[in-house]
Amino acid sequence: MHSELPAAPGTTRMPDHRIAISERGSFAFATCSCGWYAPARRSRDLARREGAGHLAESGGGEID
Repeated sequence: MHSELPAAPGTTRMPDHRIAISERGSFAFATCSCGWYAPARRSRDLARREGAGHLAESGGGEID
C-alpha cells in the first residue's frame, strides 16, 4: 500500500520502484527507477521476469 504522507524529518525515503522494459535491436532489458538494471536478453519474457524478480526483492512496485 502506498502512503501519500511525506517521510518523517531526518529519514530518507527509497525511490519508488518502476520497471521499464526497453528494446535495442533484438535485445530487451529491464531497468528500474531506483537505478537497478538487468543485462540485455534476447527474450523479452526473461527481461520481464528479471524485472519482476527485482520488484519482489525490493518490496513491490510497477512494471510499465
